[in-house]
Amino acid sequence: MEDIEIDEVATPELTDPVLIEGLPGVGHVGKLAAEHLLEEFDGELVRRVYATEFPPQVSVDDGGVADLTCAEFHAVETDGADLLVLTGDHQAGSNAGHYKLTSTFLDVAEEFGAQRAFALGGVPTGELVDEYTVLGAVSDASLVDDLEDAGVEFRADEPAGGIVGVSGLVLGLGGRRGFEAACLMGETSGYLVDPKSARAVLETLETVLDMSVDYESLEDRAEEMEEVVGKIREMQEGPAVPDDDLRYIG
Repeated sequence: MEDIEIDEVATPELTDPVLIEGLPGVGHVGKLAAEHLLEEFDGELVRRVYATEFPPQVSVDDGGVADLTCAEFHAVETDGADLLVLTGDHQAGSNAGHYKLTSTFLDVAEEFGAQRAFALGGVPTGELVDEYTVLGAVSDASLVDDLEDAGVEFRADEPAGGIVGVSGLVLGLGGRRGFEAACLMGETSGYLVDPKSARAVLETLETVLDMSVDYESLEDRAEEMEEVVGKIREMQEGPAVPDDDLRYIG
């Protein structure tokens, strides 16, 4: 196969669609958020993107049928805006691959008439989070005010080290192409899959795009993770061991 191949599955009519990128990353925040949008609004698969930069593997469904790894675009119609949602299980395996794939993703978005883009992701705190703040980065300073009105925080030198992968390049390459691009990053420990952080990001997007999202299924996943977090807290706050009871275990 070629380095990148695109399967055209469907081409629905969308009105000024907004590109939403939610690929795997810290806490799987962006991926969870994007998949929740597809679940809630019954997204229609429109494109599959195959690339030799993806891992050499297939996914296998419940019936034993294998599918080559790919990224997918779904068309989503909400009460506030039409969306073009990009999801997948992997990112590129090299720096050059990230650039090539992101350029392809932006090509597809432009084909559908998108001029705005939101990359969704997580920013690690290194500790368990109780209150979930959403941090932002934009391709142009003119976009800051509207996001701040929606509760997004812009902090100097955060995220530390910048934004890597497709989410960063949606801003960098997208901005060079004229996209109004923003990255919404929910704070997360970075240790666990984080549905609560995904919800915080979606609530921000809900405000910005004036749409309504139901969170029942995401709340169920959050409750499951709360049980895990509770056990971690118990381990962290466990009873102190007297010095004379300490033993070397090797």
